[in-house]
Amino acid sequence: MNARLQGIGMTSQRTRERLASRLRDEGITNEDVLNAMRSTPRHIFVDEALATRAYEDTALPIGHGQTISQPYIVARMTEALIKDGKLEKVLEIGTGSGYQTAILAQLVEKLYSVERIQSLQIRARARLRELKITNVKFKYDDGVMGWKENAPFDGIIVTAAPVQVPDQLLLQLAVGGKMIIPTGSSGQQVLRLIHRTNESFEEEYLAGVEFVPLVDGVT
Repeated sequence: MNARLQGIGMTSQRTRERLASRLRDEGITNEDVLNAMRSTPRHIFVDEALATRAYEDTALPIGHGQTISQPYIVARMTEALIKDGKLEKVLEIGTGSGYQTAILAQLVEKLYSVERIQSLQIRARARLRELKITNVKFKYDDGVMGWKENAPFDGIIVTAAPVQVPDQLLLQLAVGGKMIIPTGSSGQQVLRLIHRTNESFEEEYLAGVEFVPLVDGVT
């Protein structure tokens, strides 16, 4: 790992080890998730001015009114998605900084990531190339529409909150698949885990959360 990825001081590997320990104390138990969080240099996914705060358990701004999710939420959503074993095809709605993408890519076979803000997608792709992550396909498009050409997906993870679950995403979930999605208005959001069965969709609520809204269109 080169010096930029390795980090120093507040961005060092030792700091990432402390982050993984905090996540374990907060209830994250999946060792593969903890290892991915431990090995991924979150500081390269934020502006240099915020690098020393990269391993705090907090969301941070990445421009365009978007944020990089707090590490606990990234770990919690990832753990819930892969709870029953490694998934082959996963759809991510909202590439954002690329941090959640980088964590997921280490834990699934193929990852398809959609982003509606082109400049964010360009930066995220560069960061994943720097990390030599090669199992991700990117699309610049309206995330509400999903990625129909590659459906169905064994898992779908949504990193922005619609008021209600988009029907298009439900239809792109494979039978037996799982979706992790925050829904609701600001201040009243919940994180949902949706299972698709042969006959219906079953839901459970995981936690109260606060995400940026899922917006239609591209920019």
